[in-house]
Amino acid sequence: MRFGFYLPTRGATAAPEALETLIERGESLGFSSVVIADHIVFPVTIRSKYPYTVSGAFPGHGDALEQLSLMAFAAGKSRRLRLISSVMILPHRNPVVTAKMLATIDVLSRGRVTVGVGVGWLREEFQALGAPDFDRRGAVGDEYLRIFKTLWTQDPASFHGEFYRFDAIRCLPHPTQKPHPPIWIGGHSKAALRRVARLGDGWHPASRCARPSCAPSSTISAASPRRSAATSPRSRSPTRRRSTTRARASTAARSGGRSPGASRRSRTTSEVSPRSG
Repeated sequence: MRFGFYLPTRGATAAPEALETLIERGESLGFSSVVIADHIVFPVTIRSKYPYTVSGAFPGHGDALEQLSLMAFAAGKSRRLRLISSVMILPHRNPVVTAKMLATIDVLSRGRVTVGVGVGWLREEFQALGAPDFDRRGAVGDEYLRIFKTLWTQDPASFHGEFYRFDAIRCLPHPTQKPHPPIWIGGHSKAALRRVARLGDGWHPASRCARPSCAPSSTISAASPRRSAATSPRSRSPTRRRSTTRARASTAARSGGRSPGASRRSRTTSEVSPRSG
């Protein structure tokens, strides 16, 4: 069992000195990973329903450090902690810029990035950012993941999709981890579970207060007979089943880690407290 912790993105504990102390202390205590949430802006009026509380009310208060910048900060203040985005909202950012930033952090951290991704829930934030159509966010997210993999494994790289395209570009250096950093897919919908089977290396769910989470086995098996969540091996490497428990801020959480150069494995993660990021 490996343990990790959420790094605060807002409030007094997200001040530079506090973050540095948390990172260094967490690593010295033997934690395996640090987990970082994602929001860029918070509209004053939010009508979208938050999927991780029973009431649907969002518990945030408007301030948040940018996720990838904070991940780079954590990389520079640590030597062994895995750096997990939990989750990065795929349609919020330009996919080529995002792929470049993640590859750069992976190189500078000597291969410690895990890319946890989702497609988001906050329509008003999409509108504020000028992101692609909220109602097409699943298709956009799938395409952006394919762009990441193309840029991380090909040189030169070309891509022609429904939402984005480019011809013969170089996006180097590639990530340290080969063929690329592990990708964990968040979400509970059938579409999210199909995304796990098609494009992910593991499922990264979150629990809801007083509400049972879905059971993934039958849905993932139906989506892809070759694999279920962290139970069927990928063709290139043996599966090592790891459950990770995540908790917020100061609560210790379990999370799976992987050392640089290790073979890629399917993973399932399970959260025991509601997300507020």
